[in-house]
Amino acid sequence: MSAVANPQFALRPFLAEDAAVVAEIFRSSIAELTGDDYSEAQQAAWASTADDVANFTKKLGRQLTLVATMSGSPVGFASLEGRDKVDMLYVHPGAAGHGAGAMLADALEKLAGGRGAEKLTVDASDTARGFFEKRGYVAQQRNSISMGDEWLANTTMSKQLKGPKP
Repeated sequence: MSAVANPQFALRPFLAEDAAVVAEIFRSSIAELTGDDYSEAQQAAWASTADDVANFTKKLGRQLTLVATMSGSPVGFASLEGRDKVDMLYVHPGAAGHGAGAMLADALEKLAGGRGAEKLTVDASDTARGFFEKRGYVAQQRNSISMGDEWLANTTMSKQLKGPKP
């Protein structure tokens, strides 16, 4: 038996049967990775958006949603709303920092470009902002969004996918 020094991730489409595990990845990511930027009350309000698994599943099913797996088990997911907006990108805390998020972002950027998008936008959490900046996304505006009884800040960012049309 040998240990794997570098985890090997794979991508596949989101399936309805992924709903419970993807919702858990969403909640765990928020709970364990965003504490430096958001209060416990804000985290709870944010994570509660996945409590209605049927609605959460329906939303992901309407979008182009990819699941990152390691040894066949889901470790992250990302969704493209329309052809030019990253709606969600979440990685389980145990897989964070190992390339699953970058692989998901790469795939969405390629798919968006293939669909004719010239730029991609994302409303990045304060926690994810640095990740997107390293990928070439530029801040456009700050936002305050209401979730339950809480207000959360994020930043609309965009990245040029291809040069302007001649």
